[in-house]
Amino acid sequence: MSEKRVLTRGTVVIDVDACKGCDLCIDACPPGVLTMTSHELNARGYAFPILSPGCTGCRICAQICPDFVFQVYKYDEPIELVVNE
Repeated sequence: MSEKRVLTRGTVVIDVDACKGCDLCIDACPPGVLTMTSHELNARGYAFPILSPGCTGCRICAQICPDFVFQVYKYDEPIELVVNE
C-alpha cells in the first residue's frame, strides 16, 4: 500500500440522515472530494455523500444543497494529511 500526501484547507460535517441523495453536491465539488455511498443508506433509505481528504472549504456543497446537510469549516492554515491508497 502506498502513501499519498493531500493538502486539506477545510472540512465538511454532513447531516447524513437529512440527505435525500440528489447528487448535486458531487458534481459541484471543485476538488472532487465528495462521493456518494454505493452500498450504505441513511435512515430514510437514501445514499449520502462522504468526504475524502482534500477539501478546500469553498462552501459550494453547502450553497447548492437543497436540504442544508453541510456545515463547512475552513482551516486558518492548510493541513497536510497522509492517505493510504
